[in-house]
Amino acid sequence: MKILVTGGAGFMGSDLVRKLAKTEFKVSVIDKLTYAGDAKRIDEVFDFINFYREDIADMESLFNIFEKEKPDIVIHYAAETHVDRSILNPDIFLRTNVMGTLNLLQVSMKFKVKKFIHISTDEVYGELPLDSNEKFTEDSPLKPNSPYSASKASSDMLVRAFIETYGFPAIIVRASNNYGPWQYPEKLIPLAISKLISGEKVPMYGTGENVRTWLFVEDFSEAVLQIMEKGREGEIYNVGSSEEKKNLEVIKELLNILGKSEDYIEFVPDRPGHDLRYAVDTTKILKDLGWKQKVSFEEGLRKTVEWYIENKDWLFEKKQHIDKFVAKLKEEFAKIS
Repeated sequence: MKILVTGGAGFMGSDLVRKLAKTEFKVSVIDKLTYAGDAKRIDEVFDFINFYREDIADMESLFNIFEKEKPDIVIHYAAETHVDRSILNPDIFLRTNVMGTLNLLQVSMKFKVKKFIHISTDEVYGELPLDSNEKFTEDSPLKPNSPYSASKASSDMLVRAFIETYGFPAIIVRASNNYGPWQYPEKLIPLAISKLISGEKVPMYGTGENVRTWLFVEDFSEAVLQIMEKGREGEIYNVGSSEEKKNLEVIKELLNILGKSEDYIEFVPDRPGHDLRYAVDTTKILKDLGWKQKVSFEEGLRKTVEWYIENKDWLFEKKQHIDKFVAKLKEEFAKIS
């Protein structure tokens, strides 16, 4: 069985690639290696995969790769994912997330791929009130609020259109916030860790009341593997945890792990269009496939902190670029406000 993973040098995709490369599957990876991609994430399995540094928005390159590899299964992680960056440069997100996905669908159909797993996000549903117990189900309407989530909702709709129009064997997977080793430090948890172990304050948007559900990346990879094996074509699966945390609570847990006081929190003006709360109902994947979260947030967060401390060189190399970007964000968001 031949499996092609797009975005396989990214944070989430690389975790799956490291698992797949140790199995009997023949694995190939496409990754453009943008600022957020890093081949170091798959160094340990590089000799066991075929790697292509290409852009999924380049149809000719995709065609050549598919002609050579002839994959049975495509797992599509490749995407621009950072909301803050999408506010500044939405065109990049449309190119990769929409046109790139369309290219993949077309070439996958041409080469008769047996299963296409599209990795999406819970952000396509929009936001929930802070004071409710409501959760998004797979049937909830899509109401994206950022250029990023709008681009992902658009790609979801393209996948659905190919399922309905062409009978294409695709599955959509909507993930809650993933965290863990190797995550690029522009996202909340690795950004906070990089700041704290450098003795700097952690910037906190608004009052820190925004709520997310957090899932350890290895748990998400296990869900994708089960969906690949047993998931039904044409279905959507929400994949998340039952652990809702305010952003402020997350930072306070990191402060506790690292032995820092709350003086290390710096409240900054909120970003434009900041969704209040995400929460997904995972009843369907539990009932249909038997998948559920294994790693608690407390355990996963400690493992994550330990990994970043052990890999400070990698973290600080990335942090240099992030510090410049955060300064630029502050200026640009001030103009929008």
